[in-house]
Amino acid sequence: MKILFIAGREPAYVRNAVILTSLAKCGIEIINCTDSSASYPARYLKVILKFLSCQKYDAVFIGFLGQPLVPIIRMFTRKPIIFDAFLSTYDTICFDRKMFKPDSLFGRFFYNLDKYSCKLADKVVLDTDAHIDYFTKTFALPKDKFHRVFVGAEESLFYPRDLDREDKKFRIFYYSSFLPLHGTEYIVLAANILREHADVEFVIVGRGLEHKKIQNLVQSLNIDMIRFIDWLPYEQLPLVIAQADICLGGHFSDIDKAGRVIAGKTFQFLAMKKPVIVGDCPGNRELLTNRRDALFVSMADPGALANAIIELRDNVSLREDIALGGYETFMQQVSNEAIKTEIQKIVNSSVQCSYRIT
Repeated sequence: MKILFIAGREPAYVRNAVILTSLAKCGIEIINCTDSSASYPARYLKVILKFLSCQKYDAVFIGFLGQPLVPIIRMFTRKPIIFDAFLSTYDTICFDRKMFKPDSLFGRFFYNLDKYSCKLADKVVLDTDAHIDYFTKTFALPKDKFHRVFVGAEESLFYPRDLDREDKKFRIFYYSSFLPLHGTEYIVLAANILREHADVEFVIVGRGLEHKKIQNLVQSLNIDMIRFIDWLPYEQLPLVIAQADICLGGHFSDIDKAGRVIAGKTFQFLAMKKPVIVGDCPGNRELLTNRRDALFVSMADPGALANAIIELRDNVSLREDIALGGYETFMQQVSNEAIKTEIQKIVNSSVQCSYRIT
């Protein structure tokens, strides 16, 4: 079987990387039509030109940020299209980042882009059932064309490691691109509640949209227990995670989308056998169980987050049980092998159905 893989984001982007690994594990021959150019226009142009030069394949798998690609690809092929929507551009632009109003010209454009890219695809992949419910209701699409595939993690990088630390701090780790969705301000407010605990240290890695806002909040509260690291090479991220006592998976905001998804970092923390704190929401509950493989806290609630951190600090047994439970859940349900099985089912059913029709 030969699958053409194309995406709007680079192949190294986590979601695309895991999907490509899964396809390869299935023994599928992959025609890779991705590109790693820095700008979106250049990337889209190059991947389309690569696609147009290809002729023989059994199906097309369109990866993350493929909404603009689906209509173009559908014009040039009758082969099955499997589309990993991963997120709604309409929801992201209008409600998460609030760049345009939903009923504006651009809002309607992104609404229709989501709707018709999914409508033109034979099968659509999303990361949670809660996200599938959102798509089917918001865009009036049939549920039977949607399939859940958890995000997972790159196991070649994210696996349990023991690294010693010289300091005696209780270290809480978080990384973010500082989108409103993530709720980083609630971590800062939780740190403020814990400011009298001299042994507690927060390490926050990343930059992004609200980075300046978050740093201003830290300065205004005069918090000295948060250490910011603006950037780390991706391959060094597991080394920093390994030195943490607990990790914050999130999402912690009360934005609607935050309740529908499982943060990608959560999978990485689970894969590294770290105790994880997550928001109590439908997305996280699809995979995780409170106090068994993660510790749940109310969304947008810094007090609950602060209490959870102290409970894990003071209860070593609970910390170890959650770390082990999370790792077992990862290996059983969202490992590369588990995701491979799901991807194989979707690809096989798409191609077999195509052969029956033709």
